[in-house]
Amino acid sequence: MHVPDGFIDAPVSVAAGAFAVGAVAVSLRGARRELNERTAPLAGLVAAFVFAVQMLNFPVAAGTSGHLMGGALAAILVGPWTAVLCLSVVLLLQGIFFADGGLTALGVNITVMGVVTVVVAYGVFRLLTGLLPRTRRSATASAFAAALVSVPAAAAAFTLLYWTGGTTDIPIGKVFTAMVGVHVLIGIGEGVITALTVGAVLAVRPDLVHGVRGGLAAPLKLRVDGELVDAPAATRDPEPAAPHRSARGFLVTGLVSAFLLAGFVSFYASADPDGLERVAADQGFDEKAEEHGAADSPLADYGVGDIANARLSGGLAGVIGVSATVVVGTGVFWVIRRREGERNDTPRDRSRDNESV
Repeated sequence: MHVPDGFIDAPVSVAAGAFAVGAVAVSLRGARRELNERTAPLAGLVAAFVFAVQMLNFPVAAGTSGHLMGGALAAILVGPWTAVLCLSVVLLLQGIFFADGGLTALGVNITVMGVVTVVVAYGVFRLLTGLLPRTRRSATASAFAAALVSVPAAAAAFTLLYWTGGTTDIPIGKVFTAMVGVHVLIGIGEGVITALTVGAVLAVRPDLVHGVRGGLAAPLKLRVDGELVDAPAATRDPEPAAPHRSARGFLVTGLVSAFLLAGFVSFYASADPDGLERVAADQGFDEKAEEHGAADSPLADYGVGDIANARLSGGLAGVIGVSATVVVGTGVFWVIRRREGERNDTPRDRSRDNESV
């Protein structure tokens, strides 16, 4: 759902840009509480993984495809504040280097794909995990539902922006029905990908999943006088802990997976237009799309310009994109974490350390 330049008029684009800047600024502060020495590299990996999977368009209907937005996946794995930053890094690099998503529409894309999806998905996930038993299966099912709901929510948010600042006079009801309808189907694919990824991480490193911090232990129930009650804390039998692989090995495995997806699997992605492109064509506002400001980029349209072989060109562009995303993302998150550490290391703390020595 990368919105191109020309769909939304200048005033609304500017307003969306201001909102996006504010959301990123607030997220920078919130991410300081979510990031630590273990999760900062994970956040960079999540951003790179989202970039890679977004290259894998999957068919959802005749002549229409969809791709992962990633808000739910990022929010569940690294927290909502950090997730907004992950999606912002991905969308920024896609817009500047790959001509995917308009430059003047960057604020619209961050608002729709990087804020709405994260807020809705994380809210649904936390609600469901609070109601369901704290088990790995329940967490995985909650991830599926959260991702599924977040995609049509983003479609509805785009429709609201289009109703406010669309550059074509089209009955908004038709746009809403078409956008939400096709993105419900895309949401199913998003839910499957999110659930599989979250479930895989829970199986090997549940301690790295922000959304289930506090553990997945299920309390033992005892029947007392015919009623089920929680067993005393000392006798609770937690769910067997998943084996913990080393953080370094886990990160390397995740990065290799991202490279394979972007560099090889992406060649087999559906070439059909995505949900927004299909709706724009059907409703007649696709003609308002303007030429991208980065159309002359050597990586435009996810290909390396000087390489004639389509498979090699697309694969190399994907590898470059994943590499850039993981470097930029990890750098941003390490800076945030380092500044938080410096802020906590107050003069009083240092004086206490000196006294203790």
